[in-house]
Amino acid sequence: SLTVSSTKLIECSTNSFSPESLRLVDGAGLCSGRVEVKSNQSWASVCKADFDQQDAEVVCVEFGCGTPAALQGGLYGEGEGQTWDKEFQCRGKESLLLDCDTSDRENNTCLPGNAVGLTCSEPDDVRLVGGGSRCAGGVEWYDQGEWWTVGADDWDQRDIAAVVCRQLGCGSTVSVLPGNTTNGIRVFCSGSESSLRECRRMYDLRPELTVICSDLLVQPDIFLTDPMGGVFRGHQGPEMFRGYNFTITCSTQPQYPGGSFHLTFTGSNRTQTQPAVNHSAAFLFPAADDSHQGNYRCVYDNYVFSHNFSSESELLSLTITGN
Repeated sequence: SLTVSSTKLIECSTNSFSPESLRLVDGAGLCSGRVEVKSNQSWASVCKADFDQQDAEVVCVEFGCGTPAALQGGLYGEGEGQTWDKEFQCRGKESLLLDCDTSDRENNTCLPGNAVGLTCSEPDDVRLVGGGSRCAGGVEWYDQGEWWTVGADDWDQRDIAAVVCRQLGCGSTVSVLPGNTTNGIRVFCSGSESSLRECRRMYDLRPELTVICSDLLVQPDIFLTDPMGGVFRGHQGPEMFRGYNFTITCSTQPQYPGGSFHLTFTGSNRTQTQPAVNHSAAFLFPAADDSHQGNYRCVYDNYVFSHNFSSESELLSLTITGN
C-alpha cells in the first residue's frame, strides 16, 4: 500500500526494494515533487543534467502515476542535502528507478535551480459506472490488472465520495447511495485526500458505493446560424447585419432524457426558456437590431437522481453591424 507521511512528502512502499530508496518531496500530491534518492543513509537530490524524459517515465510508473507532465530543474525547490552522484540511464521500460543503469557524473556540482522536479499525470484508476455520466455511478478502482467494486461502511461513505468527486474533477458530492454487499475493495479515507490512492484499503465484503457528483451534466454547446446569410466572422466573434434573422441553438450530449435550456442574454438580462427536444433547443431572432448585441450563454437544467443539476456553455459574443 501507499504510505503518506505528510501532505508534502510521499514515499513509495509497494515495491520489493527498500521503501526509503526513492521519494518525491514538496509536491502537491502523490504524483509530483522533487526527485530524491537514498544515498549513504541520507537523501540526495537529483540534478536535472542527470535526469531525462525516460528516467521520468520510470519514476511515474514506480509511483503508480500516469505519464510525465512536467520535468524541470527547480520546479519544487532545492534539496537541503547532497546531490546524487550518478547519472541515470533508463531505457523507459524499467519498473524501478534503481533498476536503471547509472554512470558516474562528469562533475560533482549541480548549479542552484537544477534539482529536478517532476509532475506525473494522475492515473485513470478510478471510475464511476452505470450512472450515464463520468460523474455519477458505482465506484470502481483499477488494481492488480482489473476493476474492483469499492465499498465502505456508512460512516466512511461521505468521505470516500468527496475524494472520488475531487479526483475525477467532478465538483462536490451531491449524494451517496449504498448498494448490495459485494466482494471488492474496502476503503478508508479522511475526505481530504486528492485521490483514492492516498486512502487505506483492504479486500473485504462491504456494500458497494454509488456516488453522484455536482458536475454531472456535460457542458452544453452554443452556436449561431442564419438562413439568410447575414452573419460573418469578425475579429471578436460573429457579426450580424441589421435586419437579418438568426437562430441561436443550444445542444448537449444525450446523457439523460428531458431537461430544458435557458438562453441568457447579458445585454438586457433577459432569459428565454425552451424544453430540450432531442437534447437541443433553437431560439429564433427575427430582424436583428442593436438590441440584440451582447453576450449569450446556454444553461442546461435537468432533474436527475432526485436532484436538480445545471451546466453552462461558453459565452457567444454577437456584434450587430451594417445594414
